[in-house]
Amino acid sequence: MKKTISFILLALCLVALMAPVVFAEDVAGAVAPSADAKLKYYGIVALACGIAIGVAAFGASIGQGMGLKGATEGIARNPGASGKITTTMIIGLAMIESLAIYALVVVLILLFVNPFKI
Repeated sequence: MKKTISFILLALCLVALMAPVVFAEDVAGAVAPSADAKLKYYGIVALACGIAIGVAAFGASIGQGMGLKGATEGIARNPGASGKITTTMIIGLAMIESLAIYALVVVLILLFVNPFKI
């Protein structure tokens, strides 16, 4: 088991070290992209961003619903602990919502970056 994990980690390290060499680009021979390439790129990015924010919102809402369900069940079983449960629940909901906001930030970065500047 340890050998397999160490082999996988070694392979991942080698891939990470080779990535800059593989993705290196010759700047002197760069050609300006056509309008078709730009349109295709932005269409794919818009579609991917829509799917990404939808998945992030779906996951966050499921997590918040499960957290709220657990908190209400806990308060129903022990009403004396409602203060601590409510505080913990609100902190947990804020953490879950922050993940959806991070997804929104990534989506906005993808939408407004201009990869075609040369």
